[in-house]
Amino acid sequence: AHLGWMLIIVQFSPSLTLLALVTYLVMTTSTFLIFNFNNSKNINSLATSWAKAPLVTALAPLLLLSLGGLPPMTGFLPKWLILQELTKQQLPVTAVLAALTALLSLYFYLRLSYAMTLTISPNNLAGTPLWRLSSTQ
Repeated sequence: AHLGWMLIIVQFSPSLTLLALVTYLVMTTSTFLIFNFNNSKNINSLATSWAKAPLVTALAPLLLLSLGGLPPMTGFLPKWLILQELTKQQLPVTAVLAALTALLSLYFYLRLSYAMTLTISPNNLAGTPLWRLSSTQ
């Protein structure tokens, strides 16, 4: 999906393509480093990442939402600039299609974020509290 954004704009603004590429590389590398740190190989194993490293797991949804281009995250800026350039080049249909496909990508990034932060590991013991916060009783 990100390569599509770059291919659309490369003929009009190579510098904007470079900005999108660098932003994508930094965010993707950071995301994969977090997944590697948590030993997450599939979506089901993401549920255990909160217990292993809560701070790192709290940062992962921010990176994923930024990859999706959600404002005001970092990944929104290249997409916004690309949409502006496309409308300046009299290509509004292409801009609308690109924005709509970004929503599809955002759905999958939200799904990963949900799996990491809002689900409980399927391997709970009987004495394990089901809430993220410890009980004060």
